[in-house]
Amino acid sequence: MTTKTPVFTLGPATLVTAAFIGPGTVISASLAGADYGYALLWALLFSVFATMVLQEMAARLGIVTGQGLGENLRQLYRQPWLKYPLMLLIIAAVVIGNSAYQGGNISGASMGADALWQQSTVIVLMREQGITNPWAIVFGFIAIAVLWQRNYLLIERFLIGLVLLMSLAFLLTLILSKPDVVSLFKGLLIPTLPDGALLSVIALVGTTVVPYSLFLHAAASARKWQGSSLSCQQQLALSNADIRTAIPLGGLISIAILSTAAAAFYGQEHRINNAVDLAQSLQPLAGDAALWLMAGGLMAAGVTSAITAPLAAAYALNGLFPLNKAQFRVCWLLIIVIGVSLSSLGIRPLAVIWFAQVANGILLPLISLALLLAVNSPLMGQYRNTLRQNIVGSTVWLLTLLLSGRSLYLAILA
Repeated sequence: MTTKTPVFTLGPATLVTAAFIGPGTVISASLAGADYGYALLWALLFSVFATMVLQEMAARLGIVTGQGLGENLRQLYRQPWLKYPLMLLIIAAVVIGNSAYQGGNISGASMGADALWQQSTVIVLMREQGITNPWAIVFGFIAIAVLWQRNYLLIERFLIGLVLLMSLAFLLTLILSKPDVVSLFKGLLIPTLPDGALLSVIALVGTTVVPYSLFLHAAASARKWQGSSLSCQQQLALSNADIRTAIPLGGLISIAILSTAAAAFYGQEHRINNAVDLAQSLQPLAGDAALWLMAGGLMAAGVTSAITAPLAAAYALNGLFPLNKAQFRVCWLLIIVIGVSLSSLGIRPLAVIWFAQVANGILLPLISLALLLAVNSPLMGQYRNTLRQNIVGSTVWLLTLLLSGRSLYLAILA
């Protein structure tokens, strides 16, 4: 008697969605919609496809080998001339970079909360005591409380709840904004590049297809089914159903945000700087519900990324230098503390973020190539890539290489 595998489900891939639907994605999608209307929706569609291809390989590697991406890379690439530069780059992009981005994640969540409860008595009192961003402390404690449990199922369920909340919030906001459905589908299916839109395309792809999610998903998938009575084939089927559910759901959230901004602002003189501006400006069009939904969605986006970014960094570091439980906890805790400090003090670590973006630009094609080679290695046995998977994976890798190269070029010029 065989157990029927569900076509759609939610599991470890939800962590990936929670990671890439952060304040950076919300802001990038809002600005892209306001500046170029529905024209760049195809970039989000490509991002979702590329993410599904790369995350499937990462999850399969984790399930088949029972180890995360870092452990597999350390095992495959033992030559000192390759191993040590790769380790340094991963530390720079994933660990140092996530420390800088953590400040942005917590600040994004704080912006959403501030739009809803700015006049809260406790918040006003804390500001009177000289604390620039009291919400940073609140969200820092939430992230610590969730991760401190060391309960994978709890973290997964908490993030599933927040992702579903974001989906509901942003989709309802889109409905309230009354989008142009014909233009929406045209933007999704017919790629165009308006003048000056290249940076926006790079931003949309760069906030969705991120290297640290590969470390997070491989490690989470290996851990999810460790010691399971299910066969490897059944585990992979469940993982694929999870990817088919969670990643497109994240893409739908991004599409809803961009389309809402397009419906409200494209062709208008009014400018927006962030998602809260978008929420407040939607009030005349869609009422107070738009403010609550958009600000609530931004807050949830910040919290999900504030939990997954430190966890991903800890998994990546654990793959390079095996950590015990206490060291693993110290790693993610340190990243949260740095993020809270940056956000609380109102510091914008532009130089560190610029450095992290450059390192990520190098790391994404490099890690994608290493992942492609890993899923074709003897470690995978009968589960190594098929010809079709290699063609699709290589195409995605080439496109990430081109986008990363362009991103690096623009970052260096800046």
